Amino acid sequence: MIDLHTHSLFSDGELIASELIRRFEALGYTAVAITDHVDSSNIDFVVSGLVRAAEELNRRQAVKVVPGVELTHVPPVLIEGLSRKARDLGARLVVVHGETIVEPVPSGTNSAALAAGVDVIAHPGLISPEDVRMAAEKGIFLEISGRKGHSLTNGHVARLAGETGASLVLNSDTHSPGDMMTETLARKVAEGSGLPPSAFAELQSNARLLLKRIGCGI
Repeated sequence: MIDLHTHSLFSDGELIASELIRRFEALGYTAVAITDHVDSSNIDFVVSGLVRAAEELNRRQAVKVVPGVELTHVPPVLIEGLSRKARDLGARLVVVHGETIVEPVPSGTNSAALAAGVDVIAHPGLISPEDVRMAAEKGIFLEISGRKGHSLTNGHVARLAGETGASLVLNSDTHSPGDMMTETLARKVAEGSGLPPSAFAELQSNARLLLKRIGCGI
């Protein structure tokens, strides 16, 4: 099991990094990315802290910890620059908070994330067919979300990905212990999005592929 979208106390999560990872370890996960919310106000502080925590935890725990960010509610024009800055600071995974239908995310965020070449667009909402095709062409992963509210458009995302060949990853968007998905729940979320039961293995394979691409293979 792999989860590439979680949050700690560095943004709006409830747990410090050590407890977050320990709880995932107890559920049998092999890799977890901590992708706290950032913009220009906190990116330096958050990334440096997560990089330091990941280095220490990776020496002492079985779970592969990946330091990352989720660029959240920033004006689309700033996404490319913040993505570069995050990577320069040491973030291994760059996620963009996509155009979920339950939050006032700026229009054009999904397109700007694709243009910037980020790794994952989280909960991309009613993403357009054109943007899904672009994700497929650029190898940018789209998220099937286990989080309440954001998951409402999983079916739309899964259907368009199936039509275009875009790659999907399944993430919890964990903010608190109750958000963490067991394997049983994760399989149900995937099936609930309209994917066949066999697709769960592909979702996990996609996550491993992305980890390998960013130099964090397991």
